[in-house]
Amino acid sequence: MKTALGIIWGYISKLDKTLLLLCTVASAWGVVLLYSLPVNNGYYRAYFGASLYKTQLIASVLGILVALILSGIDYKYFAKLWFIHAPIAVILVMLTFTSLGIMREGSDNKAWLDFFGLISFQPAEVLKISFILTFAMHLNKVGGEVNRLRNFIPLCFHGAVPTLLIMGQGDDGTALVFVFIFFCMIFAAGLSWKYLLAGGIAAPFAGMLIWFKFLGTYQKNRILVLFNPDIDPTGLGIANQQIKGKIALGSGQLSGKGLFGGDYYYVAEMHNDFIFSYIGQVAGFIGCVATICVLAAITIKLLFNSRFAKDPLGKYICVGVFAIITFHTIVNIGMVLGVMPVIGLPLPFISAGGTSVVTLYAAIGVAMSVFSHKTKGYALFYDKH
Repeated sequence: MKTALGIIWGYISKLDKTLLLLCTVASAWGVVLLYSLPVNNGYYRAYFGASLYKTQLIASVLGILVALILSGIDYKYFAKLWFIHAPIAVILVMLTFTSLGIMREGSDNKAWLDFFGLISFQPAEVLKISFILTFAMHLNKVGGEVNRLRNFIPLCFHGAVPTLLIMGQGDDGTALVFVFIFFCMIFAAGLSWKYLLAGGIAAPFAGMLIWFKFLGTYQKNRILVLFNPDIDPTGLGIANQQIKGKIALGSGQLSGKGLFGGDYYYVAEMHNDFIFSYIGQVAGFIGCVATICVLAAITIKLLFNSRFAKDPLGKYICVGVFAIITFHTIVNIGMVLGVMPVIGLPLPFISAGGTSVVTLYAAIGVAMSVFSHKTKGYALFYDKH
């Protein structure tokens, strides 16, 4: 057995300090933004006060601790315990269809749980991590035979289950996150170009079917407004948020108005889904680019971790976490720029939201575990021989 000092030194030496530092920088930036928001906007002063940044700070610190703990545990254990975390995650999502499920203010889907007014959270965030672990294990079990039809069909079914569950909540944005995770992971497993070509051919027809049979008028308008803002010429309906978001984003010009520059322009959900518009006001173009660079660095580091993982299971896990952060970042910024429909996805580590921050750090912790255990035979408390 190792000594206590040896355990601590071994843990620190194996820790993915670069990834943790990048995530911490992003979180710190988010806390600073949420601290300044009530100072610069009367609405947030009146309705939120200091609660935004305090909640974010607590969630970030708790998330970092969770990531540090999970990084020291071999990721194989998380995957092997699928029979525990997967049912729990699914049951929590199913509870949103009961009286415990609530619709948060500013949202149009019943995707949150409220336990007697004491705590509320979004169970889909837990399901994301469980899906990455179970799907990574499924891909690892299939091995190099992912393209065999007898394997490919069950894999598609595996990806469809959580996606359809979340769609049942009415949370189209999060459902698309699961779709993106599925495609990134199965692509990393060596999906044949034949399937990709078939999917590309079928996509327009599937899109037409979804458009005419499944999308409501409001959902269609969210997409149509990207191509024709004149469908809402008054700016008081579906296009209002994106119109104001672009005005706010550009108002900071090159270097922004500063963290405490006065009464800044108000945009609905500026603390959450549209926080990038606030970054534009506060830090301008330079701040926006710096924010994108930090988030891009996190995703690149996750890809490096996947590249040097000691086995396919670790590789797939890192790719899954990469998919979450990449999709959230692209869609969130795209919503503010008016090139993506408004589907309610927060900016990773930066947007307000205790559940999303803690669970995202949990996912990062599992990816850090892949990095820590990339050396064959290494375990935190002993060396395997």
